[in-house]
Amino acid sequence: MEEYILENQESFNLIHIFECGQCFRWNRLEDESYIGVINGAVIKVKEENGKFIFSGKSENGNLKELINYYFDLQTNYTEYKRILSNIDEYLKESITFGEGIRILKQDLWECIISFIISANNNIPRIKKIIERLSKTYGKEIEFNGEKYYSFPTPEELSKASVQDLRDLGLGFRDKRIYNTTKMIIEKKVDLEVIKNMETTNQMREELLKLDGVGPKVADCILLFSLKRLDVFPIDVWVRRVMNELYIHNEDEEKVNKKELQKLAEEKFCGLSGIAQQYLFYWKREDGKIA
Repeated sequence: MEEYILENQESFNLIHIFECGQCFRWNRLEDESYIGVINGAVIKVKEENGKFIFSGKSENGNLKELINYYFDLQTNYTEYKRILSNIDEYLKESITFGEGIRILKQDLWECIISFIISANNNIPRIKKIIERLSKTYGKEIEFNGEKYYSFPTPEELSKASVQDLRDLGLGFRDKRIYNTTKMIIEKKVDLEVIKNMETTNQMREELLKLDGVGPKVADCILLFSLKRLDVFPIDVWVRRVMNELYIHNEDEEKVNKKELQKLAEEKFCGLSGIAQQYLFYWKREDGKIA
């Protein structure tokens, strides 16, 4: 068991980070702490008097290094907030509301599979499917007398047939997960190559080759794993928020994605992904969108 205490950290709120829709393997406990499985490690974190106390069991025995990377602690969110707050009152208010949001740097492979599963799905169901997938094909990890499971590697998941995946409740996503796993195993799409690409568009083009990865899923992967802050994932909720705040079309279904992408590109100073997180979290949690 390792322990790491994070102090004097600005822009860090557990609820804001874990409940803004970017990750699926963290669960809130009765004492308001969170427990999650990331990169083969089980980690529990609790806030006490402004300190964040992490305890866990990591594969490489360096909990501090893992936390610093995963939570992207070297990034100055104060500067992001300053830039975005000066754009308009909506962003200023949303940043005040969700001041502790941070974009996580999630494992690329896990992020790909998780967001394929997220298509036309809700968060409780996504979490249950990922848990079943991990329990069936991942490695068992014991922590505080409980059993947890790492997210399966491509090699581990390649043992599953389409029927196996269907039996885990994946529905229409079963073939997509199967095909994407096969493509990655066969290096038809190389994740290490993607990580080292220079531009967001190059990365997106490679991701779109994967079965089940459309533009929205690709943008989620780019934002929540590869830290491409210029992307702007659009779903029905984001379209609703953007129409309500900026476009004001009486029929929101007539607002097209190109219009939204153009608006985000022109308005959000290359920080579209972070702006999207603040605005969406604010509107959803404050009860301002149905």
